[in-house]
Amino acid sequence: KSVRFEMKENDIAYIRVSRFGDDTEKEFKNAVQETLAKKAKGLVIDLRNNPGGFLDTAVALASTALPSGKTVVIEEDSEGKRKEIKSRGGDSLSSLPTVILINQGSASASEILAGALRDNRDNVTLIGKKSFGKGSVQELISVSSDTAVKITVARWLTPSGKQIHNVGIVPDIEVGLSSEDLEQKRDPQLDKALEELKKSIK
Repeated sequence: KSVRFEMKENDIAYIRVSRFGDDTEKEFKNAVQETLAKKAKGLVIDLRNNPGGFLDTAVALASTALPSGKTVVIEEDSEGKRKEIKSRGGDSLSSLPTVILINQGSASASEILAGALRDNRDNVTLIGKKSFGKGSVQELISVSSDTAVKITVARWLTPSGKQIHNVGIVPDIEVGLSSEDLEQKRDPQLDKALEELKKSIK
């Protein structure tokens, strides 16, 4: 499964998304239903080590957490022409204070989702380490019957116009995770997320 849901203390919902695959949109919507059914007062979306996947899935997930018609991502071609991809409606999370966890392994669709939520909402905080920086759009072009070339045809920008490629998304609060933390089964990034949400829960 690409999505895992659990409730944490202080009525905080935790949704971990490990990739953006075929099943992710349906699983995420199930997790959103659980979040609402449990009357969560805050939300953690964990995108750490999520390498990305389908753009369409990132737009679908963003649409559950943004009002309809908000820019999710901008596609900029080599001539500087920009196309905005918008949220499609179905928002049920935007009123919930939200922390998104990212790290060096969060790439592509993960960065699009993190950037979309932070740029469009005042109640979203990014915690962790700077993301990978994979924001290029590539097409496979056939050259001959058994040869193809992959060409970069565009780049992704966040809704505020910031480059993702080779730059990454910088968290609002930087928190590392050491090998010692892993050995001791500690998660200071998640701890910080829960601490920040506790402050914003009335």
